Amino acid sequence: MSHITPEGGFGARPIVIGVDEAGRGPLAGPVVAAAVVLGREVPAGVGDSKALSAKRRADLDTQLRECCAWAVAVVEPRDIDRLNIFQATMEAMTRCVRDLCAQLPGAPEIVLIDGNQTPERRCSEWRWPARAIVGGDGIETCIGAASIIAKEWRDRLMVEAAAAHPHYGWERNKGYGTAEHMTALRLHGPTPLHRQSFAPVAQASLL
Repeated sequence: MSHITPEGGFGARPIVIGVDEAGRGPLAGPVVAAAVVLGREVPAGVGDSKALSAKRRADLDTQLRECCAWAVAVVEPRDIDRLNIFQATMEAMTRCVRDLCAQLPGAPEIVLIDGNQTPERRCSEWRWPARAIVGGDGIETCIGAASIIAKEWRDRLMVEAAAAHPHYGWERNKGYGTAEHMTALRLHGPTPLHRQSFAPVAQASLL
């Protein structure tokens, strides 16, 4: 899924893409990455999604998706199990940057990625200059914007999944291994949305 602002708004500015992901750690659900090019007007308070209240994050998500160019990529649990979570995250980042670049008026000058590693030389499709920034979602606004969009996108997916799998409390825990989730996993076993390669899920499968 991707979006370009109607007014474009890039002008002669160098194109800088910010990238972040949500969902490396949960036991269930996909990993989601977002790529963002900031518009000319950016709402105040954009930063690390984890440091924002749920309401503020949701408000910023709506505003950012209206004023920025963005793309989101989702890698499902079956592919996480096939690739491993690190490689699945690199794949999600590559896909969202690819989809965003397909709509931009030119190539990005740089892709800024939250963390300490990039998909460069790890994904065959990756072909853009990139720099990893530890804590980048609190340093670079474009990464902070990607952090917000990725988290809100994934949270919505998990709330939808909770309706089909009501025992696990995903509308509350978003697939993370909370006490509620772990108890349900022991009682009801894994679903197709659980990551079978994650140890707690694999152990529950043996019960």
